[in-house]
Amino acid sequence: MKGLELSRAYYEAYGAPMIHEQFPEYEEIIAAALAGSGSECYGYDDDISRDHDFEPGFCLFLPGEDIVDRRTAFQLERAYAKLPRSFQGVERQRLSPVGGARHGVFRLEEWFREKLGVLPEEMTPADWLRLPSYALAEAVNGAVFRDDAGLLTDARNLLRAVPEDIRRKRLAGNLLLMAQSGQYNYRRCLAHGETGAAQLAAAEFARHTMSAVFWLNRAYQPYYKWSFRALRDLPGGEDLARSLEWLLSTGNEPAQAEEKYFAMEGIASEIIDQLQAQGLTEAVCGDLEKHAYSVNDGIRDAEIRNLHILTAE
Repeated sequence: MKGLELSRAYYEAYGAPMIHEQFPEYEEIIAAALAGSGSECYGYDDDISRDHDFEPGFCLFLPGEDIVDRRTAFQLERAYAKLPRSFQGVERQRLSPVGGARHGVFRLEEWFREKLGVLPEEMTPADWLRLPSYALAEAVNGAVFRDDAGLLTDARNLLRAVPEDIRRKRLAGNLLLMAQSGQYNYRRCLAHGETGAAQLAAAEFARHTMSAVFWLNRAYQPYYKWSFRALRDLPGGEDLARSLEWLLSTGNEPAQAEEKYFAMEGIASEIIDQLQAQGLTEAVCGDLEKHAYSVNDGIRDAEIRNLHILTAE
């Protein structure tokens, strides 16, 4: 059983009845979910994942103290801690009296501030540009089991709706670095006899290609160790993942290096096709650098447009 399924089943078996019986007046206010750090929040967990932080557990999100006071929050923490320690053959970890760092009772505002440093409704362009994609991914992943008041759901929806100018800015920086690493520097490094640097260039091309593809799909790229797994879920992601893995895992002998270069050009061409299909570029060429600046030029907010193109790659 996947972690998300385990969490939902545990909540439905014990969490929901506990709230209904002991905190009925707050039943429609408390949000229940599994989200945040951990492969199980993405549905990527497997047998290997169970060697740490794997347990039956869930998150209970509370609004501010003006709605749920400290005493009630403490009582809810105690009630959560008393839930059965074993469920479907999986043991809960003994990390803290409130369920550990990933599960238990949280103030909604504190949880988002811990993830992002800011509340979703207070996000400024500067926040959108500074936050790494994986932090945004952790704030919207997983599943919501119950949220009658809609506070958690509304906050997550705000974060999913990345402003178009921000998407363009972050996309443009990655496109430029794709061009520099794959279309330009890979061959130049080889010409200098720097095969290690050439492989770094290929790795940079792969890294920025992945970032660009996630922004093209209006999706947040998770932490790097799950990036390939998440990439495969995107349209066309299976083929792209295979190509990028090949670039990263092959050598740079002359014949193979030439093949790798043309593979990068092929990937660049596919990205350009997607840019044009979405109306993001007016450039008509195979040079990703020109497309990067065209994407940036399409930003409506002059202040964001005039920031350095690599402000938020």
